Amino acid sequence: MGTRRFGTWNGTRRAVVATVVAAVGLGGALVAGPAFAEAPAAAAAHAEPLVPGTPCSFSARSCVDLESQQAWLIENGNVVRGPVKIASGGNGQETPVGHSLRVYRKEQNHLSQESRLPNGDPAPMPWSVFFEDGGIAFHAGSPERSSAGCIHLEPADAEAWFQFLQIGDMVQVVKASEEMAARNPQPPPAPA
Repeated sequence: MGTRRFGTWNGTRRAVVATVVAAVGLGGALVAGPAFAEAPAAAAAHAEPLVPGTPCSFSARSCVDLESQQAWLIENGNVVRGPVKIASGGNGQETPVGHSLRVYRKEQNHLSQESRLPNGDPAPMPWSVFFEDGGIAFHAGSPERSSAGCIHLEPADAEAWFQFLQIGDMVQVVKASEEMAARNPQPPPAPA
C-alpha cells in the first residue's frame, strides 16, 4: 500500500490540500488583480486628457458624473451643453459605471416595459437614448427623483441629448473622485 499513495486517504488528502493551496494562491491573484489593474476601457480613457470642467475623457460625446449628479454633451473635447442636473439610479438599481458605453438605440416616445404607472400602463420615457444593456437610457424625467438605472434629464435637456447623440457615440458614466484618483495615483507610503 505504500507505493499507491494517491489512492490512499493520505494521498487524497495531500492532493486536496495541494489543490486548495493552488486555488487560494490563484484566487488571491485574481482577487488582488483588479485592485491594482484597470479594465482596458478605463485605462484607455485615463490615457486621454480630460475634457475641461468634466471628469470624462476627450473621446466621450456625453459625460455623466454620478457623484455631482451632472451631465455634459461634448464635441471635439469641448463642452457644448452642461453641466445639467440629472438623477441617476438608486435604491438597488444604480446606474452602471462605464468608460466606453455606446449609444445603440434612440426612441423619441419610448414606453418602459420595466416601469409602470400607478394604473399599470407602461411609464413614458420621452427622448430616450439607450446606451447600456438592460434598457439604461438618458430620457426626460424628474432630476429630483432617482430612476431605475436610467439618467433623468429635464425635458429640454433630454431633447438636446436626443438630437445631439447618434448611434455609436461614446458615453462615459463615472464617479469624479475615482477618476481623479485613477489619473493622479498617490505614491505608496514610505517604509517605516
